[in-house]
Amino acid sequence: MALYCLRGTTTLHPTFQPVIRNNKETAERELVMMRWGMVPHSAKSLADFKGLATINAKAEGLMKSAMWRIPLQRRRCLIPADGFYEWKKLDEKTKQPYAFSMSDDAPFAFAGLWDAWKDPVHDQWLQSFTIVTTKPNELTSTVHHRMPVILHQEDYDEWLMSVDGEDPPANLLRPYPANEMKAKEAHKDVGNVRNNHRELLNSA
Repeated sequence: MALYCLRGTTTLHPTFQPVIRNNKETAERELVMMRWGMVPHSAKSLADFKGLATINAKAEGLMKSAMWRIPLQRRRCLIPADGFYEWKKLDEKTKQPYAFSMSDDAPFAFAGLWDAWKDPVHDQWLQSFTIVTTKPNELTSTVHHRMPVILHQEDYDEWLMSVDGEDPPANLLRPYPANEMKAKEAHKDVGNVRNNHRELLNSA
């Protein structure tokens, strides 16, 4: 899964994305640039988190590991987007990308988690995030076995608000209604992060 215009991340070229969270001091929303691919606070080295392993987190497993459980309880965020890509396997050598978006082309937000890690060598903080995924709806299941958790606008406050002693809103981690989304075949070049031309926004 990749956001529009952020067609993935690599070991050498991690991407940074605007992320919305509640400010701890004011409790108001703020926009922060964060690295896509969460590096947990407890990480010993950044080298262990340079690949694709933490760009997504399965909703079903968030409470099973402290790496996900603590951010779920305290550090939830929204990742704004206007669409995302998934790849359908056609045969052993061929995959066709599909672009998913809202039926009315409106922007939306994924459910995300974030964390902050301090580089012991340079004494600098790195803030990073992951996108929570869930089971697919009827539309996305024709292409892939997972989909990102997309939140309805009326649920943004509930997802962002963290109250000590209260359980995180796991009820929001569900497939988005298929009838509110659309999909189309995308240009095959979207599968390579080195490609960056206008035709990527067009159908195949």
